[in-house]
Formats: sequence, structure tokens, C-alpha cells
Amino acid sequence: MNSITANALVFTAEGNLELDAVDVLAPGPGEIRVRLRASGVCHSDLHVANGDWGSKVPTVLGHEGAGIIESVGPGVPPERIGEHVALSWFAPCLKCKYCVSGRQWACRDTTANDAVMADGTTRIRRGGSSVHAFLNVGSFAEYAVVPESGAITIPEELPFEIAALIGCAATTGIGAVLNTGKVPAGSSAAVVGCGGVGLSVVMGLALVGANPIIAVDMSEEKLAAAKDAGATHVVSAAAGDAVEQVQALSDGGVEYAFEAAGRVDTAEQCVSMTCAAGTAVLVGMPSGGTAMPLNLLDVTLNGKSVLGCSYGGSTASLAFPMLAELYLSGRLPLDKLVGSRIELGDVPHAFDEMKVGRGLRSVVCY
Repeated sequence: MNSITANALVFTAEGNLELDAVDVLAPGPGEIRVRLRASGVCHSDLHVANGDWGSKVPTVLGHEGAGIIESVGPGVPPERIGEHVALSWFAPCLKCKYCVSGRQWACRDTTANDAVMADGTTRIRRGGSSVHAFLNVGSFAEYAVVPESGAITIPEELPFEIAALIGCAATTGIGAVLNTGKVPAGSSAAVVGCGGVGLSVVMGLALVGANPIIAVDMSEEKLAAAKDAGATHVVSAAAGDAVEQVQALSDGGVEYAFEAAGRVDTAEQCVSMTCAAGTAVLVGMPSGGTAMPLNLLDVTLNGKSVLGCSYGGSTASLAFPMLAELYLSGRLPLDKLVGSRIELGDVPHAFDEMKVGRGLRSVVCY
């Protein structure tokens, strides 16, 4: 099999993104090459573009993708060619103690964070030089080579833009409710930050029957979207103390508070807005390793729990098909996450909108 020339958005230095042609090599052993049909634009991609996470360069960004399997490497059943797939940005090794105990999101032997395949190399070239794929996906390109465990089969009737969002935002947010928080029906809950992940948390809370569901954000546009996604109440953080507003709506505090903005101050607020025996679930990815101050007396005296949440505590091979079926059955309105459908060259503008908190999820459609 030969390499394929594809258009890609390449991150070359802090703040520098270049739309260029790259060569996507044939898949190696245990690998799959996918023709991308859609990619979401996630805040994690912006963190890389801003230089927040010190990622390798050059790198094709994008990790929220879906498409059709074009070819497979040795060891992968050829019958998989033609399958519609959503891509997992944390392809598990399937062998370590975390994977075999059902905690694939905690896999320590994945090479996703290093942006290389299992053999330590990459499958993208630009001018003959190696290019990394962010989180071993690189969905800001027309083609991607991924580990087989990172390509999850989805129903052919599922729209690709919805499948792409299942690959990250939906699984993270809904999984935070189902797997990390394990929220019982009738529980009171708040969601701070109503971007793609936060709106997915709202949908997850509506799915399990939480009540009330209080959405908190600075943006009136995002609060309206949260209401449309299932929030029973909205709180404008621009209109006063968000903690006090949430407490007033929930008889002194909610049982579950989800932080989906990736900020230290809002994470601290989530702990404060929970009631006695309440649980704060930290879902948003921060820009760096900043410590979060805690009122230890509040946490210990009131028996509060603070939980970290990675990828919604989900196993992609189980979560992706489940969410797809919930969407197709009309029980999960994931269309409400999509703000605009854009072309690859529009991603920098989508980043600019994200920086100022404007708009919903942008989705690149190939």
C-alpha cells in the first residue's frame, strides 16, 4: 500500500498553524488508515496551539474524529475496510492491569500521549520529515493512521459529525455523569462551563433524571444552549456570585457539581456549591499544573468528595456504540452540541471564537 497525500492543519510553533499537504503512510501492524469525514474542534486542541501543554512539533492537531476505514495493516482483519468508525484519542494497549480490569481510560502503556505509534514512529510526513499526530489521531487532516483499538465501529446511519463528537466531548461529559459521578435519578446537580463537554454533562444528567439541573456560564448564548439541552435552571456567572446563586436554587447546595471549564477558580466554586456529602466532579482539562486551593474544613467536616474525571471514565469500545444508539433512538440530542460546520482552513477562526467564549462546537466536515 502506498502513502496518500492529504490536506492537513499542522501546528509548527506556539500560535502557528499551517494548512499544507502531508503524506499519510500506509498502516503498520495492528494499525488502520481512516478517511476522515468529520472532526470536532476541542479546547484541548487550543491548549496545544497556545503552547500550554508543551506538545511536540510539528503536529497535526485534532483528536475528535470520525470517518471510514480505507485500509488496514498486518494483523487487522481486512473485513474492517469500509467500516464507519469514531476515533478514540486514548487508544488503549488492552494488556496492562488497567485495561484488563475495565479501566482503559487509565491505561499506562498507551502511546497516545507521546503522539507516536507502538513502534515509536509516526505515520505522517511533510517534505520527507516526520510529523506527529496529536494523541495518535490527528483529525485535522483528510486521512489518519490510528491503532486498531482506537477505531470504534459505529452504525452507518450515524452522521459523521455526531460520531466525531462521541469521540471526545459526548463520551467525556456523559461518562462523567454515568461512570465517575454515578448520579442517581432525582439528584440535584450543577454544571459549570457549558461548552461541548459541559453541554454533554447536562445531557447526561437529563438522561439519568437529575433534578434540578443548574447550568452556569458567563455566556448567555451557552446558557440558552444548556437550557435547550436539558438544564432546568441557568445561572449567569456574570450576574453575581455563582456559588450563592446555585445554593439559592438548590436549598443550600447541590448533591453533584461538575466542572467543565478547566479552570482552577471554577473548580473551587464547584466544591463550594455542593451540599453536605456532596460530590464535585472535575471534568475540564486545565491549561497547566496549577494547584487548586481547597477549604479542607468544608470538605472534611461536610464529608464532601472531589473526583477527577478522565475521558468520562469510559471504555470507548462500549461507550461509543451505546451513545450512538441513544442518539439514533432519539434519547440523546447530540445535534444540539454542533454550532457550525466548517472547512479545515476555518479552524484558526474557530479557535479565536473559543478564546472569547463565543459559539458552540465547531465541526470540520470533509
